Amino acid sequence: MDIGAKGPAPATLYAAHEKVYPREITGRFARLRTLSVWVLLGIFYVFPWLQWGGRQLVLFDLPARKFFIAGLVFWPQDFIFLTGLLIIAALSLFFFTAIAGRLWCGYACPQTVWTETFLWMEHFAEGDRAARLKLDRSPWNAKKIWRKGLKQVLWVSFALWTGFTFVGFFTPIRTLTHEVLVFSLGPWETFWICFYGFATYGNAGYLREQVCKYMCPYARFQSAMFDRDTLVITYDEPRGEPRGSRRRGSDARAQGLGDCIDCTLCVQVCPTGIDIRKGLQIECIACAACIDVCDGVMDKVGSPRGLIRYTTQHAIDHKPTHLVRPRVLIYATLLCVLVAGWIAAVAMRSPVSLDVIRDRNSLYRLTDDGNVDNVYTLRILNKTEHERVFELEAHGASPLTLVQAQHEYRVPSGAVYSVPLRVRRAAYEPLGAETIRLTVRAVDDAAIQSTTKARFLAPTR
Repeated sequence: MDIGAKGPAPATLYAAHEKVYPREITGRFARLRTLSVWVLLGIFYVFPWLQWGGRQLVLFDLPARKFFIAGLVFWPQDFIFLTGLLIIAALSLFFFTAIAGRLWCGYACPQTVWTETFLWMEHFAEGDRAARLKLDRSPWNAKKIWRKGLKQVLWVSFALWTGFTFVGFFTPIRTLTHEVLVFSLGPWETFWICFYGFATYGNAGYLREQVCKYMCPYARFQSAMFDRDTLVITYDEPRGEPRGSRRRGSDARAQGLGDCIDCTLCVQVCPTGIDIRKGLQIECIACAACIDVCDGVMDKVGSPRGLIRYTTQHAIDHKPTHLVRPRVLIYATLLCVLVAGWIAAVAMRSPVSLDVIRDRNSLYRLTDDGNVDNVYTLRILNKTEHERVFELEAHGASPLTLVQAQHEYRVPSGAVYSVPLRVRRAAYEPLGAETIRLTVRAVDDAAIQSTTKARFLAPTR
C-alpha cells in the first residue's frame, strides 16, 4: 500500500459566499415594488417632521413615558394596546401569507426596502450589472477608486440619515437637528445614530440576501402557513422543458424544445441568486422580478406570457383553486374582529385610571356609633396632558360616607396619586358584605371619570 497516497478530500457542508449582482428590471411587479419602497421610506423619513396639534406626529418620549401618535397619547399603562397591535400584525402576516405567500418579504420587509435603496445607489455609482461585475474583477485604479468611493459616500450618508431619523422618533427631531448642527448631541443619541446607521449599512449594503437566507426565521416556518391553494411564484416545468436556445420565429416544438430558452435572466434578476426553475425554495422572497423578466423574454420570442407566474399547486396539478377557503375566512374574521375591537378600545379608553387596594390588616372595623369601616388605598392615574383636580364618590346598596383628609386631589399629568380612604356605612343595614362602586371624577370636566368596583365587608347578626 502506498502510504504517501492522498485519499479523497473530506466532504464539507460549508459553501463560500458568492456575491449576488441583481440585474435591473422593469415590469408591473417591479413598478409595484418601487411604489412600495417609496411609500414605506416616505413614512419612515417624513413622519417625524410632521406636526399634529403643535407637537410631533409620531414621538416615543421614553423619559416622559409618553407615546404620541397622531393626536393620541399612550402611557405605560396602555401597554395592552401595543400587545393588541402586535397580535393584529402577526395575524395579518398569516392572512396575507395564506393568500399569496411571502408578500411581506417581497414588498414591505425593511430588509427588502433598504436593500433596494442601496442597490439603486450602487447602480448609480458603479453602473448596471455587467459594469459592476467588470469593475469588481478589474485591478484597482483611479476609476475604480472613484466609483467605489462614491458608492461608499452614498451608503454611509444614507445610513447615518437613517440612524438620525430613527432617533428622531424618540427625541423630537427638530431638537435633534439643532443638537447635530451645534455639535451638542448627548452620548445616547450619538450611540444610537451610529449603531442604527451601522446596522443599516451592514445589512443593506453587504449582508443583503444573507439576512433572508440565514438570519430571518420567517422562511423556515412559512411552509406551515402555505397550502396547495396559496399563490406562489412557480416555473411551469411541463411547458418550459426541455429548455434550450433557438432562433427567433422558429418552431420550438418541432425542435423538441419547451418555451424556456435557458437565457438565465430569471437567475440574474433574483436578489437572492436562486434559480426559480428548480422549484419553490426557502430563499425566494416573492419579489416577482423573475416574472417580469421572463414575461419580457416571452414577448420577444413570441411565446405566451406566464412561463413563470403566480399560481397554486392545485392549478399546476390541473385541479380547482380555492382562494376563499376556511383558513382564509377564519384569519379574515379574526382580523376584522381584532381591528374593530382595538379601535373601539382606543376610542373608549378613559383618560383617568383608578385602582383600589384593600387594607390587608383588617377586614373591617366596627365603630362605637354602630357603623362599620373598610379601609382602601386608591391610586389615581391622570392620563391627560394637563394637571387635574379630582374628587371621589362611593355608591352602594346603602348610603356610604367617605372619611377622607381632603375632598379634592390635585394630580399632575402622567402621575399616580395614592389616596388612603375610609368608607363607612351602617353596620347591619344591609346585613353582610356588598359590592360598592368607587368613582373618581375631574372637577372641571365631568366626562373625565373612571369607576371601579370593590368589595365592602361587614358583619352579619
